[in-house]
Amino acid sequence: MKLSAVIITFNEEMNIRRCLASLVGAADEIVVLDSFSTDNTAEICSDFPAVKFHQREWTGYSDAKNYANSLATNDFILSVDADETLSDKLKNSILEVKDSLEPDVAFSMNRLNNYCGKWIRHCGWYPDTKIRIWNRNSGCWSGALHEKLVFNTKMKIEKLDGDLLHFTCSSLENHLKQIEKFTNIAAEEMYNNNVKFSSIKMYVKSFAKFLSSYLLYLGFLDGHYGFVISKMAAHSVLRKYQKLRIISRK
Repeated sequence: MKLSAVIITFNEEMNIRRCLASLVGAADEIVVLDSFSTDNTAEICSDFPAVKFHQREWTGYSDAKNYANSLATNDFILSVDADETLSDKLKNSILEVKDSLEPDVAFSMNRLNNYCGKWIRHCGWYPDTKIRIWNRNSGCWSGALHEKLVFNTKMKIEKLDGDLLHFTCSSLENHLKQIEKFTNIAAEEMYNNNVKFSSIKMYVKSFAKFLSSYLLYLGFLDGHYGFVISKMAAHSVLRKYQKLRIISRK
């Protein structure tokens, strides 16, 4: 069976070369759907013969990923983000199962997150298991934020050995920008789902998020960055509710 790797991009010149290099040999083709990047993303993609590069206006995460899947030549999809890389062990695991892919079987893998140069194994960030290989006729992406696969038939999920390496944030500034971006989407989604703003809930959930990340999920074992990540997680909850309040008032 042949496998199509699918990626959506926008201004990913810092990550895309590393991502594409890890896919060479594991995927039979690499489909990149770009939202008209203004950096060198397109030029870097042109360095890889296996890449089929397309551009389209941004329509949201799930819609973009589903459209990108439709551009693939093969039904079996390996979905990766531009800031993700296959570890050598995961790449070998994919090659081992590649010739026995079946429409009713999907494959999950652990994702190991790199934060400001440190691999994070606590804070609820690991194993961070994701389903990333499946037959596109069996399911599609759904959700405005933290999109997930929804299958239209009963699927057997098998676990692959090896980690999907996720270079999530290169700096604290980058993390704050991500929080602002994603909480905009999250607040809109909450409003559309008729979630009512509550100042008590905002502060309680924010504090609970910090305690969960730092104590329950052993974030303190990740040292300084474990504390930073837990603090940022609480800040993200706070910002989400603050933006919900603004939307509700409007």
